[in-house]
Amino acid sequence: MNKNMIKGMIVFAAIAEKGSMSAAAQQLNLSSSAVSQQVTKLEMDMGISLFHRNTRNLTLTEAGSLFYENCCKVIAIVESTEQKLNNLKGIPSGELKIAAPIGFGGGLLSEPFNYLLAAHPQISLNLLLQDGPIDIVNEGIDLAICIGPLSDSNLIARHLADWRMLLCASPDYLPMHKTILHPAELAVFNRINHPSANSETLTHSRSKECFELTSQRITVNNMQALIQLTLDGLGFAALPEPEIRKYLESGQLVTLLPEWSLNTYSVYSVTSARDKQPAKVKEALNTLSQYFSQADFTPAVQSKQPVQNGGTKDCVTNILPIKPKQASHHTNVDHAS
Repeated sequence: MNKNMIKGMIVFAAIAEKGSMSAAAQQLNLSSSAVSQQVTKLEMDMGISLFHRNTRNLTLTEAGSLFYENCCKVIAIVESTEQKLNNLKGIPSGELKIAAPIGFGGGLLSEPFNYLLAAHPQISLNLLLQDGPIDIVNEGIDLAICIGPLSDSNLIARHLADWRMLLCASPDYLPMHKTILHPAELAVFNRINHPSANSETLTHSRSKECFELTSQRITVNNMQALIQLTLDGLGFAALPEPEIRKYLESGQLVTLLPEWSLNTYSVYSVTSARDKQPAKVKEALNTLSQYFSQADFTPAVQSKQPVQNGGTKDCVTNILPIKPKQASHHTNVDHAS
């Protein structure tokens, strides 16, 4: 059904209710000739008369009565749909479907989502936690949170934050009698890595020397499993600081080589490339952007480094500055967490 047909139905229903074309024209703020043309076109399109005409008024034919009954239903649906669409544009409401890596289910999103739901009571949240690629268009995702770098696409990616990656191990894994001063010394230990990071580059804070970790003993495609394997003492790994903060604070993990820093871990919000996003999506984007820009994801972390006499010394790892990036266009969303 096209837009002209709906317009014709609205004119026809007004005539049926008012009993005359002139009264319908006045109600619809149209000319009498425009109203007459709409009726003529409807009757021609359907091949049947809708009105009995005489010099005083119009009455519905049997076909006209049937058509009027269905016109009322269609007009009601159109008006209801328009109202709902206007609400979506103006008032954040409806189900908000958000996809995120599994690691974000550990509380990283609780604060921004709590604010979003409190500020907008008409929004409901459907959070899908999964690792690996996700097709946000075909799966009906309003917004995805993902880890960069991202591949090219027709989607819109907005940079949220850069997280530190820390080289970590269980305190029981590395021999405590040995001080590790250079990344080359890690070659004899088990490196656990995520397939999206087959190589990781360490940079010395003072000399700016770079060293690339290329060999790995264990590969796992899930960040939470990678963290658990590291906690269980199977090897060392580069881990995102916000996801392991509690383990660092409890001493279940320690950082290695505090004078060496890894590349940052970029977090993005991704939406489809629509010209006009619903109000609920706009509010979610604003909330996430504000939260990630203000949240302190880079505190100083205490690390216990082994020393020659068998004791330990406290060190503070280097804090990498957050570097704002421009929003860019990307396609297949790949969750690395």
